[in-house]
Amino acid sequence: MEAGTYVLLVTSPLNVALNVWLVLHTSWGLLGAPLAISITYWTSFLLLVAYTSVSPTHKQNGTWGGVQVHKATSLRGGIEFLKIAVPGILMVGTEWWAFEIVAIAAGQLGALPLSAQSCIMTVDQVLNTIPFGLGVAASVRVGNLLGWRSAKGASTAAHAAATLSVVLGGAVMTAMLVMRQSFGYLFTDDDATVALVAKVLPFVASFQIADGLAGSCGGVLRGQGRQHLGAAFNLVAYYVIAIPLGLTLAFSYDKGLAGLWVGQVVGLFIVGLSEYAVVALGTNWDVEVRKAAERTSEEQRK
Repeated sequence: MEAGTYVLLVTSPLNVALNVWLVLHTSWGLLGAPLAISITYWTSFLLLVAYTSVSPTHKQNGTWGGVQVHKATSLRGGIEFLKIAVPGILMVGTEWWAFEIVAIAAGQLGALPLSAQSCIMTVDQVLNTIPFGLGVAASVRVGNLLGWRSAKGASTAAHAAATLSVVLGGAVMTAMLVMRQSFGYLFTDDDATVALVAKVLPFVASFQIADGLAGSCGGVLRGQGRQHLGAAFNLVAYYVIAIPLGLTLAFSYDKGLAGLWVGQVVGLFIVGLSEYAVVALGTNWDVEVRKAAERTSEEQRK
């Protein structure tokens, strides 16, 4: 985890500087923003390659074994990888796509709701880095502990991640509720937009604990190799329940932007509570340790 953190300490301020310079002080204007992001991503990639190539830890662990074409093009290996990767893509993607669908729907409500939606989505995406980061940590920690055949340790890590997510989610929710009247001024000085943001923000605040559970417990499921469960929960919660509910409230019952976000609140609570139920009540940690050992043994035979 340290390598990525060190690189971000370099590229994050670089990204800010590039955006300010290219957008405000060159002829690129709005096009300067994607150009700055592109430069940032390429810089991050090259710095990670450079860091890895000189890192004694990576050399000691044998992280990179050189170019092995026969392994890289192995059909069996590719299929085994996709069995885990595709559910993982669906697990993360279905949630992100659901929020983008809400953004598209907000655009159909008019200029004012779209303006408020832009403010709210920016806030939500920034705050989502907290449960998402907890999910990454939970995935790594639980995966390592299962590999070490520590059922008790993996269970403790999973419950610790869920508890921490609830505490942080409660703190974020409280801060959003307290500052809801002025939150919109971070993005605009239009009073109508700020007022609509203040009206909708309590709905966003209400699902911060559920979002935390979804992030942390989703990470635990990924660490167990059970991404398919998270993908299934997301598909049902968002695309069967949340989005149809939000669209109905927004357009058929004239609830507007608030109606769209009510649907997302319901969806996130379903996902968060479902994933927590699986982790807390539906996991036999001794069985998960055995599965991890079997997967490791199979990989070593290859």
